Amino acid sequence: MQKLIDKHSEYLSLQGKSKRTIEGYRIDLEQFMRFLMESFGFCYPQSISVLHIRAFLKWLAEQPDCNRTLSRKMAAINSWFKYLKLQGLRADNPMQKIRRPKFEKKLPHFFSEEEMEVLIRIPDTSTKIGLRNRAIFETLYSCGLRLMEIASLKLHDIDYHKGLIKVMGKGNKQRLIPIGKPALAAIREYLDVRPQFTRSNSSSCLFLTRSGKDFDTQQLHIILMRYINLIAREKGYSPHTIRHSFATHLLSRGADLRAIQELLGHAQLSTTEIYTHVSLEDIKAAYEKGHPRSGE
Repeated sequence: MQKLIDKHSEYLSLQGKSKRTIEGYRIDLEQFMRFLMESFGFCYPQSISVLHIRAFLKWLAEQPDCNRTLSRKMAAINSWFKYLKLQGLRADNPMQKIRRPKFEKKLPHFFSEEEMEVLIRIPDTSTKIGLRNRAIFETLYSCGLRLMEIASLKLHDIDYHKGLIKVMGKGNKQRLIPIGKPALAAIREYLDVRPQFTRSNSSSCLFLTRSGKDFDTQQLHIILMRYINLIAREKGYSPHTIRHSFATHLLSRGADLRAIQELLGHAQLSTTEIYTHVSLEDIKAAYEKGHPRSGE
């Protein structure tokens, strides 16, 4: 069974799925197999029925804070049965008989514009590390990037004349994003000291670790959280909150939702629409606070 799961992972990789999605699906499928073995004593793909899947989903639903986890696990199982059918190991996909529950979407947290200004100014630009970290924050906020995208950003991906950067997003999909003058200025200042990071490494990545190596997302997360915790420790914010802030601030200043979708690299407009709910919450709060007929 593990070999089938590994083959499914290879298939997803060929389909352009991100490493994070592939790893998440693998973990979900291994959990599904363990459940079948412990509950029914088997995990043969040909023998799995709708009832077995429903039993697994019922067990998951009884776990705390399961909504988003349940959604992904259903997607993983559906993908797996599609693969089994494609390989001729199943004649059907039992997930087609499973009703998908509607999950309540959590509104994303975001920094205020004032908080973002404070966050960007925290790094000490009298040091090479501070210059690098200021440039990372400026680029994240200016372009709404994911950590994986900024980690893979190359020196040649920035067009200083046109004010654009080329980004490799999920599924190896490229997109061009405008980048603001403050971010470009911060990058130029960092580039002046970047040779101090490289040593013997000839990496083409824009941002490098202290030892001159390419960043991974975990390293970036740890570094940026040190700054974020200084202003938002109690709020549970993360580097991804900067991406939410980018989209929310654009929308609140009148940007078109489809333009924001393109900037974020969302495949579906429905993914981007959550930011309209954030803005609506702000509008409702302002109305209830200030309108004489709001009922306050």
